[in-house]
Amino acid sequence: MELLENAVRPYAWGSRTVIAELLGEEVPSAHPQAELWLGAHPDDPSRLVGGDGARTSLLDALHADPRRLLGADRADRWGGTLPFLLKVLAAEEPLSLQAHPSLEQARTGFARENAVGVDRHAPDRNYRDANHKPELICALTEFHALVGFRDPAATVPLLRALDVPELAGHAELLAAQPDADGLRALFTTWITLPQSALDVLVPALQAGCVRLAGNDTEFHTEARTVLELSERYPGDAGVLAALLLNRVTLAAGEALFLPAGNLHAYLHGAGIELMANSDNVLRGGLTPKHVDVPELLRVLDFTAAPPPVLTGRPDGEWIRYDTPIDEFLLRRWEGSNTSRAAAVAVPDGGPRILLCAAGSASVAGPGGHLEIKRGGSLWLGAEDTGITLTPGTERTQVFLASDALS
Repeated sequence: MELLENAVRPYAWGSRTVIAELLGEEVPSAHPQAELWLGAHPDDPSRLVGGDGARTSLLDALHADPRRLLGADRADRWGGTLPFLLKVLAAEEPLSLQAHPSLEQARTGFARENAVGVDRHAPDRNYRDANHKPELICALTEFHALVGFRDPAATVPLLRALDVPELAGHAELLAAQPDADGLRALFTTWITLPQSALDVLVPALQAGCVRLAGNDTEFHTEARTVLELSERYPGDAGVLAALLLNRVTLAAGEALFLPAGNLHAYLHGAGIELMANSDNVLRGGLTPKHVDVPELLRVLDFTAAPPPVLTGRPDGEWIRYDTPIDEFLLRRWEGSNTSRAAAVAVPDGGPRILLCAAGSASVAGPGGHLEIKRGGSLWLGAEDTGITLTPGTERTQVFLASDALS
């Protein structure tokens, strides 16, 4: 059981307040802070903080002694690596429109780019590792996102209500084929339009959205979403693609699971993100970064369905968010409003990372105890069993990341 020191990723869409406040640093921060990474990803591994203050890369520690830190069964199952990556995500502005590959697609793509000599850190690299990246986002604040393709039966009326002549033909094409193939055809048409066509179509769409947003209609939210995106990314094909996606608003404590191939864009809010240990992203727009349309089309799943919002289920005194993925499992614990602080058992099983998102806690085990406050985190190795936490305040909130094998 050791304290962790974690890296902050300063992407332009990040917040200047959320992560700085979480870590007890100066607010506002000097630069946008988008993600706090907790784990052993090679690009920014956490550091174990020893009792003497010495720092050791968690990645190096795992390489040196995987069977002790992961457990023999996990070391064999995960090839000596930590299978998950935990993040705190703070989006002040929309992220890129993106999807993540399946495991087979990631392995194939990674090998292909290696074979042709693309540097792993090159800006035009699609596959930075050979792993898939399914992910779970659990809201810390109200959280807004575009997630997955909407049922064409709901999209066709939206396109018609916009009353944009330049979109009329597209609406009728989708109406004639309201299924995954129709969505693929329309999305492919829009995402491959030349810039000259987008420079005409996106302003026309904006005008239609201004009309819809000014009225109390069933499509008010969709219209406002397009207007917000087009202000930041004028002439971007991703603005058109937003018309095809589900707009979702999560309350704090609600979560979404995003499997491989799910087209999505996080719009605004803070959340706890847990994923397979990968940084593979295929982008489709709403970004100045590299966009590879053919590769994106290869990984996308055009199945239309409302995204299931997860509220979690009881697991002892914890709430757990189940997914079909073995690499990760997220649990959440929140202190009650009682003034009597009782010790809470931390679930055993393989490597775990404990993050205090609010309040403070004393974490104890056979080898001693450590205090963590808001923003603090702990590494629990496979041998760290019988761990308990005692909240220091009534409003303590803790997240526990592990694999899903236990």
